[in-house]
Amino acid sequence: MKALQAVVALCAAAGLAACGPEKTAQPNIPFAPYDKSYASKPDLAQVDHAFPIPTVELAKITPDYLATLDQEQLDQIYARLTAGPIPDGAFDGRILLPKGGSGKLRLAEIVGGFAGTALQLKGLVLEDVGETLWRGKVFYRDARVLRNRIEDLELLRKAGLVKGEPQKMDFNGKETWLLFPAKLYCGQSLLDARRESIIIDYFFTDEISGYQEYPDFLAGRRGLRVRDEIRMIRPGLYLGRAYLDKGFALNFTLYNKAMDEQGREAFIKTGQAQEDCWPGTQQRKLLASAG
Repeated sequence: MKALQAVVALCAAAGLAACGPEKTAQPNIPFAPYDKSYASKPDLAQVDHAFPIPTVELAKITPDYLATLDQEQLDQIYARLTAGPIPDGAFDGRILLPKGGSGKLRLAEIVGGFAGTALQLKGLVLEDVGETLWRGKVFYRDARVLRNRIEDLELLRKAGLVKGEPQKMDFNGKETWLLFPAKLYCGQSLLDARRESIIIDYFFTDEISGYQEYPDFLAGRRGLRVRDEIRMIRPGLYLGRAYLDKGFALNFTLYNKAMDEQGREAFIKTGQAQEDCWPGTQQRKLLASAG
């Protein structure tokens, strides 16, 4: 049971990281008014126009702050971001459970349409799993490929879900396995089609060099059909959305401390960052610091 839970959390491409952005002052970010009914949801283009986020406030955002928001607020922040550069290197990951939610994302409800898969996942709860295994993602920008960073395979081995020896890397002095490869490209956001996001696509994971049938198939077209999309909050910090067969599953963050520290001050002052994906026809208002 625990092994299956861990695998699904990994395939959903989200987890709790051991570290993240250092705490800063609480950001002051406005939101368009809304209530619980779907009809009240504000138009994302209008949110982007009326409530631009100053770069000095983007610099204050942490995963801890994002975890205090409800799903509508997370959606409104995501809609005001652009993709930024396709990342390169290792990033720490963290699940974001929206404030006010049930706190119980049942996997069988999310993947109910998958033949055979829903039966395997019946009764499992996503946020209760993955904390001891998934540690983030490693981007290979030039190759347009990504792999997930995992530090413990014991549960997967006991369940017979690992065959052979997965590729390894050294990360901060620790041996790390790389599993669940995915393709990287720019593509349409499933939430906000006005501009592109960076897509992390597991559908054709079996076509990527280094693919291992067990357990990599679980994220691909014969499994959960995972598709993530991310946009940049600031250099080194990305906000992501995970989908299972185009059904929204959860939010997550990706963080690289060195990139954050290197690019933070310039981003605050200029509001400029490399854009590898189409930024859309609606010009994003970036209010840079005058300091």
